Amino acid sequence: MEEREVVVIGAGPSGAIAAALLKRQGHDVLVIERQHFPRFSIGESLLTHCLDFVAEAGMLPAVEAAGFQYKNGAAFTWHEQYTDFDFGDKFSPGRNSTFQVQRADFDQLLADQASAQGVEIRYGETLVQADFSSAQPQLTVQREDGAQYNVSARFVLDGSGYGRVLPRLLDLETPSAFPSRCALFTHIEDRIDDAHFDRNKILISIHPEHRGVWFWLIPFSNGRSSIGVVAEESFYHDRPSDLATCLRQLTTDVPMLKRILGNAQWDTPVNRQAGYSANVKALHGQNFALLGNAAEFLDPVFSSGVTIAMHSASLAAGLVHRQLQGQAVDWDAEFSKPLMLGVDTFRAYVEGWYDGSFQNVIFQSDRNAEVKRMICSILAGYAWDSSNPFVAQAKRRLRVVSELCALD
Repeated sequence: MEEREVVVIGAGPSGAIAAALLKRQGHDVLVIERQHFPRFSIGESLLTHCLDFVAEAGMLPAVEAAGFQYKNGAAFTWHEQYTDFDFGDKFSPGRNSTFQVQRADFDQLLADQASAQGVEIRYGETLVQADFSSAQPQLTVQREDGAQYNVSARFVLDGSGYGRVLPRLLDLETPSAFPSRCALFTHIEDRIDDAHFDRNKILISIHPEHRGVWFWLIPFSNGRSSIGVVAEESFYHDRPSDLATCLRQLTTDVPMLKRILGNAQWDTPVNRQAGYSANVKALHGQNFALLGNAAEFLDPVFSSGVTIAMHSASLAAGLVHRQLQGQAVDWDAEFSKPLMLGVDTFRAYVEGWYDGSFQNVIFQSDRNAEVKRMICSILAGYAWDSSNPFVAQAKRRLRVVSELCALD
């Protein structure tokens, strides 16, 4: 039985940040990662709040030096309408810019930075059993050759993302309240030569005839872009079965995408990901806590996944440090409730996006500069700033403003 102080499942953003923060506090940390890095992942348009946690983990200089695409806001288009939000003009204090990243490179960088700080990461290994019935969790890990070994830990953090290791092993999964949606996505050589296109912003486009169908276009610094579409599963039933054909045809339905991607080289296979929204019965238990997508994933529309993951990692790492020092920790009051403040804020706007109310506000936000600044803070990731009325009373504020927009 190998004995470790903290075991982190997954070396993605939440796992790497949590592991580095704990190591910086002097703790012994082992990371178990099923895959080998670099590996592909979506979630490529970071929010500015992400960099607060990257800085906290001592990784910001490396991220800034990596040459990722600068990002200073978000843009939206529907029919011929276009509006954008500049993160430098927001309600909440905080950073004014961030990056758009190819996650294979970004995640590798964070994991390497954690390793450089002394974190041990074991790639190609999978947690297959977990017993939390005793004072110290007992874990069974399987290597790629099928051999297994056991690890005892004082605390376990699950940053396994879509793998959702502990929710599956401990029967913590519960259905999401969101309808089952499906994303088709790929990377392209975009060859965009439109002088009016802003590479410093993610572009979110709404299908002209189906407001619940939307597209992302995330430019990278190397002349390539991530392009994807999200819709309910039933939307694809009468579309081409070939994923590449389906995605390319759908982008031509959007006037702006058709125009700016006219010269694009579609040189990478299209991927499909369905039923990604997920929830759990609890965010923590005896000597374990769930981070990021391992706990709950809402929807990719506002790129909130990595921000929630890093925020949960920062919260959890601080609490684990205190608990290992013998201090009393109230995980519900100090982890679940604070984390869910931001998650529920994002949830309100995801729901508003799909029922059309938040789309109305986005395209009418120039009617009130202060409202636009408050919304911009949420789009920048500051969904935990309760001094922002659009955080503190998210659903009510959104409903009222949406109704006012509808009267215009």
